[in-house]
Amino acid sequence: MRAVHTVKEVREFIHGTRGLNPLAPSVALVPTMGALHAGHEKLIQTAREQSDVLAVSIFVNPLQFGPNEDYARYPQSLPGDLEMCERNSVDLVFTPSVDEMYPSPQLTVVDVGRLTEHLCAKFRPGHFRGVATVVLKLLNIVQPHRAYFGEKDLQQLTIIRRMVSDLNLDVTIVGVPTVREPDGLALSSRNKYLDTQERKAAPALYRALEEAAGRIRAGEREAAKAREAALSVLAEFPLIRVEYFEIVDPSELQPVDVITGRVHIASAIWIGTTRLIDNVSATTERPIPSS
Repeated sequence: MRAVHTVKEVREFIHGTRGLNPLAPSVALVPTMGALHAGHEKLIQTAREQSDVLAVSIFVNPLQFGPNEDYARYPQSLPGDLEMCERNSVDLVFTPSVDEMYPSPQLTVVDVGRLTEHLCAKFRPGHFRGVATVVLKLLNIVQPHRAYFGEKDLQQLTIIRRMVSDLNLDVTIVGVPTVREPDGLALSSRNKYLDTQERKAAPALYRALEEAAGRIRAGEREAAKAREAALSVLAEFPLIRVEYFEIVDPSELQPVDVITGRVHIASAIWIGTTRLIDNVSATTERPIPSS
């Protein structure tokens, strides 16, 4: 494994690898912000299985943090991150500084319009502009055949897929299923912020999502009723404050009133000072009655 810190080093490594192999090996990229856990490891393992050359980026991107968010205290554990990468046979780890990624003020940004109107975007203005911009930069730096993202970050994954499609980028975006603790809590770097009591309450988010999904699978067509049932689950935990709980279409993440097919159920909650997000998908199994 080789760890590098500059764009020049990444490009030299990737170009050198491709140049030495007449079969043009496939290159994969797993973009991360570090503080790697088993969810990231699943991304890395999936990419390792499907590609010849595997690059992982570790960069806490300031563009996607608002002025009152946790950029300064975002968990970082580079030695452990590098150990995980080496254990999983990563070929290249890119750990740039902020100055390396943004050597001058970033005047060019990526805004994926309609997909950034709801869910997390409503509460984190500018966040997904920062995400899309840094992902586009990383894709241009590494030029992978495939890039891997977790399905836990539903809105991020959907936005990146649309950006790639709209801008005709020559890369396949691969979504990897959410990795969960035995009690259902989705793995997240921010789980480290939870104290003992908060950690006990946190799995209620997944239970609420599954409550809504179960009702939809059983034939519930009114999104408001499925949402109400889910919110009643969260209401049992005084430590939880709901930021949003929405049922949206799978293509543009717009809220739906009537469920007629597959939907995503997505939510963000606060437990103390920690914000957690999660989502599940559901499809109504009962046919729509004919009129």
